[in-house]
Amino acid sequence: MSRLNLDDFSELIERPDSATRRDAEERRERLTVPPGALGRLDELGEWLSAAQGAVPVRPIDRPRVLLFAGDHGVAGLDVSGRPAGGAHTLVRAVLDGVSPVAVLARRMDVPVRVVDAGLDCDPGLLPEAVVRHRVRRGSGRIDIEDALTPEEAEQAVRLGMAVADEEADSGTDLVVLGDLSVGGTTPASTLIAALCGTDASVVTGRGGAGIDDLAWMRKCAAIRDALRRARPVLGDQLELLAAVGGADLAAMTGFLLQSAVRRMPVILDGVVSAACALVAQRAAFRAPDWWLAGQVSGEPAQAKALDRMALNPLLDQGVTVGEGAGALLALPLVQAAAALAAELPERAEPVGSAEPVGSADEEGTEAAGTD
Repeated sequence: MSRLNLDDFSELIERPDSATRRDAEERRERLTVPPGALGRLDELGEWLSAAQGAVPVRPIDRPRVLLFAGDHGVAGLDVSGRPAGGAHTLVRAVLDGVSPVAVLARRMDVPVRVVDAGLDCDPGLLPEAVVRHRVRRGSGRIDIEDALTPEEAEQAVRLGMAVADEEADSGTDLVVLGDLSVGGTTPASTLIAALCGTDASVVTGRGGAGIDDLAWMRKCAAIRDALRRARPVLGDQLELLAAVGGADLAAMTGFLLQSAVRRMPVILDGVVSAACALVAQRAAFRAPDWWLAGQVSGEPAQAKALDRMALNPLLDQGVTVGEGAGALLALPLVQAAAALAAELPERAEPVGSAEPVGSADEEGTEAAGTD
C-alpha cells in the first residue's frame, strides 16, 4: 500500500457548481417572496443547489448522523469531565436510544451510525457493526507521546474515506458529523492551536462535560506540551494527526476529505469536527465549500477554527453535549431552506408582457402622422 498523501486531495476536490448557483440565484429573484425576506435560508438553498448541481434544489430526503468514537490517553490527566476510557458508555447510550442525539434523531426520523475508530474497551461490549473498523485500542497521551503510529494514522484516514464512500454509494445526501469521545477536545484544541499559530490558553475550553478550574489548568498544560510536539510536523497532515490527533480524529479528517470528493454535504458539530475540518482544509483548500457549521459550541478553539475556514454557524443554542446533537438541530433549518427554494412559486408574468414595449404608441403615432 503506497503512502497516502493528503495534499493529493487538492486536485480531487472541486467547488460546488458556480453556474448552478447563479441559476439558483436568478430563480430566487423570480419567486413570489421578495429577495432577502427569508434571510439566510436563501443562501442555504442556493448553496444546496450548487452542491447538488440542480435547480430547483432537491429535498434532503436521506440524511444520516455519523459519529466517530474513540478514547484519548490524555484523559488520564483528569482533563475531562468523564472518566478516562469511558467513551464506550457514550456509544452504548446512543445505541440504546437514551442519549440526546439518539432522542433527537428518533424524533426527526434520521438514522444514526457509530464507527469505533479507537475505543479503549473490550470489543465484545458493543455490536460487531460498530467495532469492526477499530484502528487501535485508545490513543496515546499526546503531551508525552504520539497518539498513533504513522501506519495507524494512515489506516484511520483510509477508514474515514471508506465510510464516506459507503455513505455516498448508499444514497446518503447529507451527513451530520459528530464524535463520541473522552478527552477528544484536548487533541482537537491542540490541532487548532497548531494550525492557527496560537497559544494553548487561547484555545482551551471546558469540554462538553464541563470541568472545574483545576482541570482547565491541567488541560491547558497538556495542550501546551502537545503543541511543542505538534509544531515540528506541521508540514505533513498525516504526521500531525499521528503526533497529536487520535484514531477518531484521523478518521473524521479522511471522511471530510472524501465526502468533498464525492460531493456529499456535511454539517459539522463541535470543536472535534471543526479541528478535523481545519486539518482537511490544510490539505485541500476547496473542501470547506462542502461543509456547514451547525452550531456554536462555546469552545474557543471551535470559534477560531470556524473563523479560519470562514464558516458561519447556523445556530447558537448553547448546546455543549457534543455527539452531533447541536449539528442535528440545524438539520431542519437546512431541509426548510431546500423546501422553500424548490416549492415557492415564481411570479406570474403580466398578460401581454411578451409584446415589445412601446409598440402600441408607435402604431398610434404612425396613424396620427398619416392623417
